[in-house]
Amino acid sequence: MELNDRKKLILKAIIANYLETGEPVGSRTIAKHPELNLSSATIRNEMSDLEELGYIVQPHTSAGRIPSDKGYRFYVDHLMEEKDHEISDMKEFVIEKTERMEFVLKQIAKMLAVNTNYATVVSAPQTHHGKVKFIQLSAVDDSQVLATIMLDGNIVKNKIIHTSETPNQETMLKLNILLNGSLNGLALEEINLGTISRLKEQAGIHSAMVSDVLDAVAQAIQEDEDLEIYTSGATNIFKYPELSDSERASELISAFEEKQEFKDLFTADKENGNPGTGIQVYIGNESPMQGMKDCSVVTATYDLGKGIRGTVGIVGPKRMDYEKVVDNLRTLKVQLDDIFKKTDE
Repeated sequence: MELNDRKKLILKAIIANYLETGEPVGSRTIAKHPELNLSSATIRNEMSDLEELGYIVQPHTSAGRIPSDKGYRFYVDHLMEEKDHEISDMKEFVIEKTERMEFVLKQIAKMLAVNTNYATVVSAPQTHHGKVKFIQLSAVDDSQVLATIMLDGNIVKNKIIHTSETPNQETMLKLNILLNGSLNGLALEEINLGTISRLKEQAGIHSAMVSDVLDAVAQAIQEDEDLEIYTSGATNIFKYPELSDSERASELISAFEEKQEFKDLFTADKENGNPGTGIQVYIGNESPMQGMKDCSVVTATYDLGKGIRGTVGIVGPKRMDYEKVVDNLRTLKVQLDDIFKKTDE
């Protein structure tokens, strides 16, 4: 006797229900499964076959069934396989997408520097208020668990969690179901004390591991907010006499070398911005960066959808050709939309 698709689906439902409740599972419970349109009698017959095959067993004190070791092994090796493929495919997609985007953004920085004769800076897109899309826990060894955390925008983060308990497959499966059911679609600020308390209570003796996973989720979301900066054309600054004296030039070159200083610029209050274009102009002292007080900085925010945004900036003298710069940035915003956003729909 072999496992057909119906038996596999029933076995999956039994294991998922048992992992969630810890109680033996009866045919009436399985009959309520949304993917099954079967009578309790039919399900009882299928469960009898599964028991004969050794995938489930019947405790002495209950008419319900629980998974056997063989059932757990099948669940891990086969029924969870689709999730493993999904994570693998997503990782490949994210790597390909990231490499492609990094190349494009570097080219954009160079192109703008050539077209405008000014210095340029581009930030990689970020997931603002990123939400949890999927979590997969996998045992690495007796004291370590790998947490694969997928955020909105298909951004994947891997975190190693050190644990005092020895993780096993049953624990991993139960926690995967619990964590995904509770955290899917939540942003960091939505994972409040009530959510954390419920998760720990439901996790029981595994509450410490759940706490560590929540810390890893928070860290993954916060890491996603770190800026990756690409620059080009910094030496164009020397073409303008008012910026070419040694002191000013040194300050500006340092700002471009210490790329993270641009984080202040890109995260500053956008009160000067035009909400219709997403373009902001900072003149002299309006800039939040000390090293840019003798310059003008024009920035534009590009939006790739689903809260994924980045910034392009052009730095030049106060007498820069504002019309040319703004036209370049407007055109670029449209091009970025065509390259990334629309091709993903």
